[in-house]
Order: sequence, then structure tokens, then C-alpha cells
Amino acid sequence: MSDFATHGHGPGTSGGKIRDVEHILKDELARGDKALRGVPPVLTHLLASSGQAMVSDAIVARLRGMLEALAGQLLAGKGDQSPEGREIDQLCDSLAGDSIVLSYCYALAMEALLTERLEQRASLDPVLSPLMQELIASEDAATGELAMNALAAQSRFIQSQRRMDLPLSELPAELFHAVLKRWETQNRADPAIAPAVKALKLSYDEGSSRVGLLARLVSAMRGGAIAALDLEHAGLALFVSALSALSRQPRELAILACHERQAARLALSLRAAGLEPEAIERQFLLLDPAERLPTGIGSIDRNRAAELLSNANPQGAER
Repeated sequence: MSDFATHGHGPGTSGGKIRDVEHILKDELARGDKALRGVPPVLTHLLASSGQAMVSDAIVARLRGMLEALAGQLLAGKGDQSPEGREIDQLCDSLAGDSIVLSYCYALAMEALLTERLEQRASLDPVLSPLMQELIASEDAATGELAMNALAAQSRFIQSQRRMDLPLSELPAELFHAVLKRWETQNRADPAIAPAVKALKLSYDEGSSRVGLLARLVSAMRGGAIAALDLEHAGLALFVSALSALSRQPRELAILACHERQAARLALSLRAAGLEPEAIERQFLLLDPAERLPTGIGSIDRNRAAELLSNANPQGAER
């Protein structure tokens, strides 16, 4: 972060100095992306062993809980109401071997921990934010109903994370179908798998998931969605959904941008979403008062910020 403090420049920067700011931001973004690419292998190792401390115990515990919950639901789907621990462990190991599943669960765990941190440090309600209250009271009945459903889903998410649980129905569609395909492929000899997969697919509705509801709510806000980029007013869940939509990147990356050592991604994301430097600084202060805002961010316009983000590669070959 020291480069930001020593080389940043304001909105009136000349062309050469703007290029300097871009270069610093790209370097910091690349370092942040490299750190994100290193997360799944480390987590896979930690989940396969005990007594390690490279990642916080809270994160590892939540990941184990979520993977066990997914495994239990899959086995219950084919009629195993009380599956043996060995079966769950084997299926957990299989899920943990999928870096995309693991990365998604990691992002959810980070969201839950960030939500708890913001509640403790800044008294942000983890469920009912001021903006959510306004949307519930909207004169548009459809928006009000959508906000109520999103509120209920957020409440369930907080409870699920406290139990270290993850309902299958809360997975994004692409990941949901990938998990089912992986499970079916690895168990072709079991005649109960195919009908179980079919039943799970029939009961799945991405639009009613928490992330789906939040995305629909942001979309319903249209041009007013930028109001959700005020973290204190919107709450973390709505904030990252709006940041994802307005900066055109996956929601998981919007969550991870809020974590420490991802200052370049967060600053560029907020700039690409349309915020001015003063508003960006307020979000930084709320998320981590010790984190330094890139002082030259005002010299990067919205389109260029989006371009820098689109050229980044936080997921390596999986992108």
C-alpha cells in the first residue's frame, strides 16, 4: 500500500502521471489477484489436515460446515436420511477438491465474517439496513415485496452461517448444476443418483435464492442502484450485490474486494461503479480504517477502471 501513498495524484494529473497511477494500481491489483489465486490450494490443504493456522480457524470451520451440509443434502436427496460419517466425509473431500465450489464457499464465509465485523465495529445491522427499510416501504408494491423476500433470505443466511450451514438451493445456478453433475458422474453405478438429481433440479429456483433476490432488487432500483454503494446505508449484502452489478464482476469478487490487501480491486470497483473519490474514501474508512485509499484514484475515469478490472485475472486458468 505504500506505493499509493507516495505516488498518488489527484484528478488534475497530467497524462504521464495518470499512467504512473495506472501502473501502480495494476501492480497492486496483480498482487491482490495472485493472493486470491492462492486461496483454494491453501484451503484444500487445511481442510485435509488439522492443526494448521495459515487461514483463520473461523474460516476453515465454516468451510467444513458448509461442505458437510452440501454433502448431507445430496445424500438425503437419494434417500439416505441418516448417511454414515464415512459417506459424508468422502463426498466432502470430493467437493473440497473442486476449486470453484471451495472459492464460492470461501466468499460466503468472508461475507459472513465481514458482516459480523461491521456489526461490532460500526453497528451495522446484519439484516435490516436503512436502505432495505426504504425499499420495503416503496410505493411500488413489487419492489416492496421483493425487498421483503430479500430481507427474509438475508436473515436465513445469517442464521445458516452461524450454524455453518449452506442450503443447496442457495448455490448459483451454474455451480448448483456443476455440483450435481460431479456427484452424478462419480456415482454412475448407484441407481438412486439419477432420480435424486432430477428431483433436486426440479425443486431449484435461482431467482428465489438470497443472491438471486438481491440481484433482482438491485436491478429493480435501476439508476438508483448507486445508492446501494453507501455501505453504511445499504448494509454489506446489498452493497456487494450492487458493486457486482455496477462494476460488472462476479459477486464473489465484490465480496473479496472488501477484504484486507485488496484495496486496488475495491477502489477500482467502486470507481467503475460510478463513485467519486470522496465517496470511495468513506467506504474504505468503514471497511477498514487502517487501509489507505489509492490517492490517485480520481485520475482514473469510470471506463478505464472497468477496463483495468476486466483485464485482471484473479482466478488463473479458471477465468
